[in-house]
Amino acid sequence: MISDAIKHYHSLLHGRLLEDAIDRLLAGTARQNLTFGVRPICTVLRPMLIAEDRYEYIKRDSEFVLSAIRKLGNALMADKTLRAELDLSAAEEQLIAIEPGFAAPDASGRLDAFLDSRGDFSFVEYNADSPGGLLYGDVLSELFMEMELVREFAKRFPVRRVAIRPRILQTLLDCYRQWGWQERPRIAIVDWKEVSTRAEFEICRQYFESQGYPTIIVDPRDLDYRGGWLRAGDFQINLVYKRVVVNELLERCGVDNPLAKAVKERAVCLANSFRVQALMKKGLFALLDNPANEHLFTTEEIASLRRHIPWTRKLAEGFTTYRGRKVDLIEFAASHREQLVLKPNGDYGGRGVTLGWESDEAKWRQAIDDALGASFVIQERVEVLQETFPTLTGGDVTFEPRYVDFDPYTWGGEEVEGAGIRLSPSALLNVTAGGGSATPLLILET
Repeated sequence: MISDAIKHYHSLLHGRLLEDAIDRLLAGTARQNLTFGVRPICTVLRPMLIAEDRYEYIKRDSEFVLSAIRKLGNALMADKTLRAELDLSAAEEQLIAIEPGFAAPDASGRLDAFLDSRGDFSFVEYNADSPGGLLYGDVLSELFMEMELVREFAKRFPVRRVAIRPRILQTLLDCYRQWGWQERPRIAIVDWKEVSTRAEFEICRQYFESQGYPTIIVDPRDLDYRGGWLRAGDFQINLVYKRVVVNELLERCGVDNPLAKAVKERAVCLANSFRVQALMKKGLFALLDNPANEHLFTTEEIASLRRHIPWTRKLAEGFTTYRGRKVDLIEFAASHREQLVLKPNGDYGGRGVTLGWESDEAKWRQAIDDALGASFVIQERVEVLQETFPTLTGGDVTFEPRYVDFDPYTWGGEEVEGAGIRLSPSALLNVTAGGGSATPLLILET
């Protein structure tokens, strides 16, 4: 059905329908400032289409994986020896010791996955700290649903979108209620003033205020904690939607910053909580893939982990197992370059990632040697689906192959709904890395 649907969609890309689609995309991009820095977020004219039954399969198995992550997270907080495998710094340890006041540290998250040609998928990491792009995708799905092209397409293939803005607000309010809801919250969206995703925060602020919740966008350096209140100027804050990355907050503001002090003294509710630092490390997947931790999980969770989590190990000298056999990890990594990727344990945005199949032997060996002096993981390569997308370049439309990154959204550490879609001509799929595009997810109704 998907193949037929895509062919039909592409067949409609001409004349008035094409002109309307281009006009609406360009106008919506300008109106909502849908850019990353100076680059438009979306440069394609087709949404990611997925059949309802496949979406439900991804949703169900993702929830099993998320459940396993939640249980492992609880074990990490209770077991300092197990937590040592994540290489948390002393400052990170101080922050995760702060009681958040609500159940799931990952109020909202993004499980970064790749679809494959067999109809299955593999997760490669969990963005639990500051998952971005949710608002861009939400606005894009509205924009596409208004196109005459999509309306004509829907006459033959009915589609639906997943609304994300209401879900973000409801999740924040759920955390605030668990925390102790003292009064109607006044919300601060906190991140650096110079970040390229500021337009996303403005979309969020407008929605929160339309629902009756006063909201401010503020740089962590402009926060002040005094008299039992976290403030931005005269604006008193009850609830913080944390978009600032914790490692950057520690680097720039230290562990005793006003935000951390206010959270520690229960003056403000922070979501996501600082405890996501134990979940956002790439080493989490090495623990999920370790048979020694299977006692934490149910049979269904183990099956989903084995199906959807690639072989992952913390990079260190010594022996490990690969598909049931004992191997010298460094020797194995050096000799299996074509099927491995090297990732920094605590970074994001594709920074510091080395793809073995795109490196020569000398570069790969040097990357391994350099990584041994730091905190890295080695992970098995997974298949990455390619689809053809109509791409808008300088006013012309060309049909070009793009790698697809399919990232289910997590809510409250329990539920999965919606997904972010990133496209790239490169196997390193990250819009922040340049050359990529977002596109909305639309579900083909049965």
